[in-house]
Amino acid sequence: MSETDLFASLKKYFGFTSFKGLQEDVIKSVLAGKNTFVIMPTGGGKSLCYQLPALMNDGTAIVVSPLIALMKNQVDALRALSSEDGIAHVLNSSLTKTEIKQVKADITSGVTKLLYVAPESLTKEENVDFLKGVEISFVAIDEAHCISEWGHDFRPEYRNLRKIIERLGENIPIAGLTATATPKVQEDILKNLGIQDANTFKASFNRPNLYYEIRPKTKNVDSDITRFVKQNEGKSGIIYCLSRKRVEELAQTLQVNGIKAIPYHAGLDAKTRVKNQDMFLMEDADVVVATIAFGMGIDKPDVRYVIHNDIPKSIESYYQETGRAGRDGGEGHCLAFYSYKDIEKLEKFMSGKPVAEQEIGHALLQEVVAFAETSISRRKFILHYFGEEFDNETGEGGDMDDNMRHPKKKIEAQNEVVTLLKVIKDTNQQYKSKEVVNVLVGKVNALIKSHRTDTQSFFGIGKNHEPQYWMALLRQVLVAGFLKKDIESYGVIKLTEEGRSYLNSPSSFMMTEDHSYKEANDDSVVTAQKSGGNVADEQLFKLLKNERKKVADKLKLPPFVIFQDPSLEDMALKYPITLDELSNVHGVGEGKAKKYGASFVKLISDYVEENDIIRPDDFIVKSTGSNSALKLYIIQSVDRKLALTDIANAKGLDMPDFIKEMEAIVYSGTKLNINYWIDEVLDEEQQEELHEYFLEAETDQIEEAMDEFDGDYDVEELRLYRIKFISEVAN
Repeated sequence: MSETDLFASLKKYFGFTSFKGLQEDVIKSVLAGKNTFVIMPTGGGKSLCYQLPALMNDGTAIVVSPLIALMKNQVDALRALSSEDGIAHVLNSSLTKTEIKQVKADITSGVTKLLYVAPESLTKEENVDFLKGVEISFVAIDEAHCISEWGHDFRPEYRNLRKIIERLGENIPIAGLTATATPKVQEDILKNLGIQDANTFKASFNRPNLYYEIRPKTKNVDSDITRFVKQNEGKSGIIYCLSRKRVEELAQTLQVNGIKAIPYHAGLDAKTRVKNQDMFLMEDADVVVATIAFGMGIDKPDVRYVIHNDIPKSIESYYQETGRAGRDGGEGHCLAFYSYKDIEKLEKFMSGKPVAEQEIGHALLQEVVAFAETSISRRKFILHYFGEEFDNETGEGGDMDDNMRHPKKKIEAQNEVVTLLKVIKDTNQQYKSKEVVNVLVGKVNALIKSHRTDTQSFFGIGKNHEPQYWMALLRQVLVAGFLKKDIESYGVIKLTEEGRSYLNSPSSFMMTEDHSYKEANDDSVVTAQKSGGNVADEQLFKLLKNERKKVADKLKLPPFVIFQDPSLEDMALKYPITLDELSNVHGVGEGKAKKYGASFVKLISDYVEENDIIRPDDFIVKSTGSNSALKLYIIQSVDRKLALTDIANAKGLDMPDFIKEMEAIVYSGTKLNINYWIDEVLDEEQQEELHEYFLEAETDQIEEAMDEFDGDYDVEELRLYRIKFISEVAN
């Protein structure tokens, strides 16, 4: 086949005049009947590598793919290129007998050039028998990482492909293709398919136009995401969440805030899924909030940002999902919210699985933790993970991540690197990173005991540093190339040649400290319930307190009845200047805003003007009141005078939590008449005594009431009476 034939066919079938990247070399290898292995990131034009040779060769090419939707998309696209509908077919369980007959007729008559099958269809006897009798040009295995247990999308049925292909005929060439594969996975694929002799083509994994950023995930993640989306108004974005419930909640929050967002997950019916996907593609919606069910085969070139509300299970998943941004080479912002709590949640999900699978899952998760917490170049980290070297000085996109734009200070760690390498050498290079760190800080466990490492002179030699320090150093020494993770026993740390020569002649090694996301995981984030004395604008907060006192005195009410402290704190953060905005402040609600809000809104408005404050209007993130259904249920049930215990039980709440829900309702200005219940619990005299107390009290804190009455009432009675009091006096 001549060069001209190749380009003529490219033009004839696909309308292109030139190849992209490695395509030409790959196609020549497949056309020559050689086993071929292709690692090419999404968007690199992977499918052309088997489609063009299939169209040019005699016989039918079999394409094994795990996703029915993807097969269908490709078949439709190929049919659009040809006058023959039968040029490409799918063979799977969804076909009727008549359709199967048609497929077989088209293959036998030589019309069909590409036959897409799921691995399951290939194991069926009748399909194998039929395919044995026809001419097969080659077998392409798409998403080949599904073969490896270390791949992020392992499919057991992929493991038998080699045996099935052997049954179809002798010496059928195999082409394996994948968009993400670590060195470990690459080796697995070649071994399992028995094509260690394959011509291997590996494109660079670097996507220089993508900007990588990790932020701590706090309780205000809804506001953080809403703010980011509003700052990127009119641009297309994808937001990934782990659970369907979270997808629904977040999509609703964005909609309430005037953003054109739609949900997408496997729990929606097929019609809705297709409709939502089309709305996104046709730009009737800007943002799709989705589980990972979304995105396979989505070819939207101008996705401008990908947000991870939850950190993914592996670096491969992260790479694949962020890779959907900026495919046209334009801007692509990849923002992930990270909290160690999410990692723990993912570990819990794994606990039911077989031990081997759990081990792999944990190892992959630890890589994600390392990526999130590292303070070195995120691009360098990702590329190192995929077995690719990267130099930030000369490499394209070298400064495109948060760590490079806002570097942390570096410290000299030459002696510590020597200590680390020595310990790995002296423990016979048999431990994974966690154990290496345990040896350094002198922490004993069963594994260390079994090797008697705890009796060695170097055990605990690094006690003067925290375990986090050693973990950060180990990760950086790995990326620097002095250590590697052994491919056979993935996760075990070994010295490289560079590491050995560093031990012989050490030189300066500047390490940067890891990020600590502890703050994001503690409850140090001020919640609306607890006032943490952490007020955004102290001066405004004081003015608001004075205003509250004035209003309270005029109405002869305790100040807390007007607005609670957390509400004032929220006002000092959000600067609401209309009643509508005020009703979105924590614990206010529409009723309260109307009743007491006018003077507060005026005060804030004047204050903003006098002090030239730039109001973060996107701060007023409206919440959907995702539990508004629960609130409505409580209000209606109380109206019907149902027993409070029954209402709580019906919603699976214990009494303290149920009371908390009722407090939220009355504190934001809605009446709840629970007299029918109070009359059962407290007699007239007690009610009078409590009424007097709350009317005179400086604060509505239950602890203070407990002290005052010294055990006459229990917490529940006091909280219930307080609800009656606020409801009647304030609302």
